[in-house]
Amino acid sequence: MKLLHTADWHLGQTFHGQERHAEHQAFLDWLLETLAQRHSDALLIAGDIFDVVNPSLRAQQQLYDFIVSAHQRLPRLEIVMIAGNHDSGARIELPGPLLERLRTHALGRVTWLDDGQGETRRLAAERLLIPLEAADGQVAAWCLALPFLRPAEVTGGAHGDDYVSGVERVHRELIACAEARRRPGQALVAMSHAHIQGASVSADSERPIVIGGEESLPSTLFPASLAYVALGHLHRPQQVGEARIRYSGSPLPMDFSEIDYPHQVVEVTLNGEALAGCEAIRVPRAVALLRVGPAPLDAVLAKLEALDSDPEAPRERWPWLEVRVELDAPRVDLRTCIEQALTDKAVRLIRIQSLYAGSRDASALDAAPQQAPEPAALFAHAWEQQFGAPPDDDVVGDFASLLTELVHADSAEDADA
Repeated sequence: MKLLHTADWHLGQTFHGQERHAEHQAFLDWLLETLAQRHSDALLIAGDIFDVVNPSLRAQQQLYDFIVSAHQRLPRLEIVMIAGNHDSGARIELPGPLLERLRTHALGRVTWLDDGQGETRRLAAERLLIPLEAADGQVAAWCLALPFLRPAEVTGGAHGDDYVSGVERVHRELIACAEARRRPGQALVAMSHAHIQGASVSADSERPIVIGGEESLPSTLFPASLAYVALGHLHRPQQVGEARIRYSGSPLPMDFSEIDYPHQVVEVTLNGEALAGCEAIRVPRAVALLRVGPAPLDAVLAKLEALDSDPEAPRERWPWLEVRVELDAPRVDLRTCIEQALTDKAVRLIRIQSLYAGSRDASALDAAPQQAPEPAALFAHAWEQQFGAPPDDDVVGDFASLLTELVHADSAEDADA
């Protein structure tokens, strides 16, 4: 049986204020061709399908157009997708009854069952278990589909669970249910959107919900009975300790810090209950990322003037450009000089970074309108203004937990509306 593991599409994402619809569409077109050529039995999308909890209509249309096209071309393909921390779990699940007719399963939240008296509760695990059929129509594997676990979903209850113990309870009960449900020869494949301890993070492009490492989870959550663990959340493709526990990474670079990542999807081959192999498949980059510098201004301008570009290409395929300049002192005409050097160049300048001699500090000037600061940064600044020192880890963790609950509550209200 063949599965294709991907994650972190971030449909609707803007690159320093500029939309990337064409890039995402190029990836989806390539993905559909790859599924067909590889004769994949299932597609696993491990969260962060959208970039924000309230995605644009255009971003939602891209997703549903892809699902319809995939079903038309590959009628037996199973698609399983889970919500990530950027997604609204309620929104992901909302079209579920329609998506199931297209052999697509959307899981956005975990729910609990109680005894009616609030004394005990157990995970509603059955809804998170998705049977995956091989080409002969027989169930060959079970997907344990775990969306991003927010504190409000896993803390409290009769056992008074904190976040970590609540997450452990979810995994323990779901895996036990899956092991009881499967038959000999059927593999177990877990899909999760989480930060696993020991994995490498892209600091410039990944926005953690919980700060200070509190959200990182041990890989021991995934016992050997799981043939493969398809992870989402971190953009760098990597395995975590074992070949069977992997992040596929994001298919597109989310920031210039990811310019050298080998963006990919992972083909997973199962043989009965066991993992037979994994193959990384590189995703073609529809739009190039260019970096010029760091170098003195004269050298940077010379390189910019010598850039080779294709003015006949549609603007949506023009490369993104970041320029890094070494300066002795600020230059008020820096942007003007750079823009003049780029006259008639088919590139999209989105960032200018100034590096000053004798200092590690750098200032960045986005060519597009700047995005609003992150809530955590605003909170830390306000705290330091009020108390004269940065917040400690406990305070930051408490703020992040409250923020997570607020975002989750808003997402549910938006979806219900």
